[in-house]
Amino acid sequence: MILVTGGAGFIGSNFILDWLAASSEGVVNLDKLTYAGNLASLATLARDPRHVFVRGDIGDAALVSTLLERHRPRAIVNFAAESHVDRSIRGPRAFIDTNVVGTLELLESARTWWQGLAGGERTGFRFLHVSTDEVYGSLAPADPAFSESTPFAPNSPYAASKAGSDHLVRAWHHTYGLPVLTTHCSNNYGPRQFPEKLIPLMIVNALAGRRLPVYGDGQNVRDWLYVGDHCSALRAVLARGRVGETYAIGGGAEMRNLDLVRALCRILDARRPGRDHAAQIEFVADRPGHDRRYAIDATKIERELGWKPAETFETGLARTVDWYLANGDWIDGVQSDEYRRWIDLHYA
Repeated sequence: MILVTGGAGFIGSNFILDWLAASSEGVVNLDKLTYAGNLASLATLARDPRHVFVRGDIGDAALVSTLLERHRPRAIVNFAAESHVDRSIRGPRAFIDTNVVGTLELLESARTWWQGLAGGERTGFRFLHVSTDEVYGSLAPADPAFSESTPFAPNSPYAASKAGSDHLVRAWHHTYGLPVLTTHCSNNYGPRQFPEKLIPLMIVNALAGRRLPVYGDGQNVRDWLYVGDHCSALRAVLARGRVGETYAIGGGAEMRNLDLVRALCRILDARRPGRDHAAQIEFVADRPGHDRRYAIDATKIERELGWKPAETFETGLARTVDWYLANGDWIDGVQSDEYRRWIDLHYA
């Protein structure tokens, strides 16, 4: 089996669901269940013996070591991270604690475990670290897209913490020989994403008749990657990626934030007629240090591993809206008092 950390979060839960849909190989899911972790996202696996959930912290070396000894996973897939830029601006320490210190502890647990293995178990073991394109900083409109050779230039506390974790993973490979793989993905979207991120926030607010807050002038550009495509890319990297290598994963769908929100409104107008959802758009004060543009050049993963996204932005966005429309109970379940206070405070 494999050990997945952060498997109750957005990308982690989708990865586990896709993994078990495509394979009989079991998953041990270690998640701290912070505000963004949600076992309701994995409700369909409640009676599935292939999914073993453990609530805990990647920084708990004793717990991680016990899980490794007990389940003997052939790979660790590390999604565990604090990931929201806005929260990192207001409270950076949690991002350093989880993304840097937590990754350090997880790497040390993995190294100790791996060094005690022998034969095929040792040669077949992999540590897959899932990172972000935000470590590369911001692009000008005419700049070439990020690739695996782009120098790091993180501009937010979140991006800096992920860059730090990436450097640790690289160092543990070059110093200790730990067989690592690293991926840098563009902005993910899709089912089960906590509604503090742009797309689910807009959907939830639009359905509730609330304003749709767009930062600054709305011209910031992101490359959008459907989460199911990201999961398929990660499976390809885990199966066929070269040890020690980094793979950039993008959706090939650059779009300005304002255009994205308008596209969402058009889909909602068609699905829920009777309201002009675009009339709810309001511009709000820009995020401090807001990166202007991200884009991913995914040539390497396509050339070496044969991966390409299956969804277009249009089909992926429609699937995403339809999932949220069909899962009102899930939406209600994540909108806690803490969530509402955060939204009210942040967009006041």
